[in-house]
Amino acid sequence: MGKGPIMGRLRMKRRFSGDPGGAPRRTSSRASNRAADLAGHGFAAVFRAIKAVRPVRPIHPRGISLVGELNLTGAAGRAAAGLPAASGIAWLDDAGTRQVRGRFSRSVGLPESLPDILGLALRTSAASGDTGAAGAGDSADVGDVLFASTGWGVPGRFMLLPKLDVGSARFTTLMPYRGANGPVLLGLRTVSLPGRATGRADTRGNFKESLATGDWTLALHYATPAGRWVQAGLLHLRAAAHDAGHTDSTETDSTKTEGADTAIRFDPLKHPLPGAGTYPWARRLRERSYRAARRPSPRIIGAPDPAGFTAADRNSANRRHGSADERNTMSTVTQVFNSPASSVWKVIADGWLYSGWVVGASRIRSVDAHWPEVGSLLHHSVGSWPLLINDSTKVTAADPGRQLELIARGWPIGEAKVVITLEELGEQCRVTMSEDAVRGPGLAVPKALRDPIITVRNRETLQRLELMAAGGAGN
Repeated sequence: MGKGPIMGRLRMKRRFSGDPGGAPRRTSSRASNRAADLAGHGFAAVFRAIKAVRPVRPIHPRGISLVGELNLTGAAGRAAAGLPAASGIAWLDDAGTRQVRGRFSRSVGLPESLPDILGLALRTSAASGDTGAAGAGDSADVGDVLFASTGWGVPGRFMLLPKLDVGSARFTTLMPYRGANGPVLLGLRTVSLPGRATGRADTRGNFKESLATGDWTLALHYATPAGRWVQAGLLHLRAAAHDAGHTDSTETDSTKTEGADTAIRFDPLKHPLPGAGTYPWARRLRERSYRAARRPSPRIIGAPDPAGFTAADRNSANRRHGSADERNTMSTVTQVFNSPASSVWKVIADGWLYSGWVVGASRIRSVDAHWPEVGSLLHHSVGSWPLLINDSTKVTAADPGRQLELIARGWPIGEAKVVITLEELGEQCRVTMSEDAVRGPGLAVPKALRDPIITVRNRETLQRLELMAAGGAGN
């Protein structure tokens, strides 16, 4: 009789105190897991949709390969400095220097003149002299950690924040790790940039180049979800020597140097940090998206290989004409010019004239000296100031005086294959221009709508090309 009321009171106390034995905690856990499952399915669907038009890396498409060192003060060092000592994560609480490989990137892949969500992925080694991780000394990989630009306070540290200036950006892991003492969030803030850096968060210009000349130094912090940040160490990063597995298809052999993109795929679920567990809801939220992002995708016919030139590119000097069947599937415009083919080819062969006749091209930034040979690049801008997109066009096949095949890029709009064919007609010539989207959001537009838009634009393009040829441009 007496024991029953006592047990009842204990059960009631556990329910309202949050004791793990209480039903409300179990119910709350199941509800959060269900919510995370739903959100995870939603994120995975979004990733699959993006992957359909951006098959290699759905997000963070371009990056800079980095190497460096992470110096951690450890729990003892923090205690000596009067800071909170134990974080509850062994990786943070052990002092030492860890070698780091990393990747800096822009998440959405917007034009680099616009703010974007910035990402910093790191893979760390064991501490110097520690062979326990994999028996390989300081070269043993320990784990991956992903940071994104967010706010620094509460609730900003849990909200993605687009940034244009890398120096003022704050990075967090967004979701907490599960430490021995409870949830732990990691954060980074810039201490100093390389001397030549302007601060612009780009992956192709000044910031990338500056990382080849000096270190990007960041302070590593940790905090409870609502607590104050505690500095745990310093991270020094610089451009890595060229990675043979780079994925930036716009780089030629002459530009594959420090900071080329890396083929490493960072995954904190597969490669966790020692002592840094993952909450079930966080895993459910992430893992489906990670699988969707990394699922192999069939390459789109005509698109450049993401790792560089394809075998078809290298052999395209022997390929004189695209098949008629292939051209028939593209939007095609034909016009008879009152100029010989040689005059028209002179205009096409002068890359600096490209913006004069190609509708949409605003300016030319640089032209490879061997343009229009196979593999050469023309760097242009698309759009109107101040909304300009800097990108490039690559020659994938060339038959001088007769035909030119190009892959024209204009991300985030995408990429298009263009084939220009010249046929001699005495003092005249017939010019045929075939084009279609091969990669990117343009493919999401139904072909029945896409073709008329391309046709109208290319009719104007051919009219401009005829006027320039008749006026002697390119001579």
